[in-house]
Amino acid sequence: MPDLAWNKTYWDGGYDWQGRGEEWSEAWGSSEAQWFGSLYPRLHRFLPAEHVLEIAPGYGRWTRHLLRHIHGGYHGIDMANEVIGHCQRTFIQQPPHIQFDVNDGLSLAAAPDHHFDLVFSFDSLVHADLDVHEIYIPQILAKLKTTGVAFIHHSNWADANETQPNTHCRAENVSGQLYAELIRRAGGHVLIQECINWGTETLIDALTLFCRADRPHLSSTIEIANPHFMLEATLIKNVYHRYCQVN
Repeated sequence: MPDLAWNKTYWDGGYDWQGRGEEWSEAWGSSEAQWFGSLYPRLHRFLPAEHVLEIAPGYGRWTRHLLRHIHGGYHGIDMANEVIGHCQRTFIQQPPHIQFDVNDGLSLAAAPDHHFDLVFSFDSLVHADLDVHEIYIPQILAKLKTTGVAFIHHSNWADANETQPNTHCRAENVSGQLYAELIRRAGGHVLIQECINWGTETLIDALTLFCRADRPHLSSTIEIANPHFMLEATLIKNVYHRYCQVN
């Protein structure tokens, strides 16, 4: 996978953001359909929330939906000045309290500790190698309130046994099992880990919902192998997306 320097150069001026990230939701019809059909059902138990931290918001594809469910404050952190500038211009005047910061691709120091009900990242950290997650996970746990949860989309390539080329640029040394072990070593607890396909038959990605180990009323870990994630996308595009087109 490309290193942090490459990512910084590519996403901060090298990539054509004309589609503002919507191009990555085409399989679902639109980001609106993907949010309500795929992401919100997985997050609804934790929304609305008082404070939310989003890692790598890009052009705000998910930010605009998250803001509708926040009644305290939102904090977005991304390594690309270009996207943070866009998000500041687009969202900063909206309620609730909103803050955006640029980081180095490794640090969440700009966000306060023990403050967030939800830490969220989707369709970005799938490209991050294991050493990046090893740095991020302890910080994510430190940012959570005792009752808070994190929902992170990451690679499962290392366990997927995928034989096709890595056209989706997944981190090849990351798996759900390794990610869960990093969480446990950092003092966290995995609530749900769902391994999913993404334009493939094999489960090259994972969605991991986790919390601090001292969270009240911890439930045992739920493990889900979901080879039908892209069939879900097809259903959303063919049905739910049609409702999004009505004014």
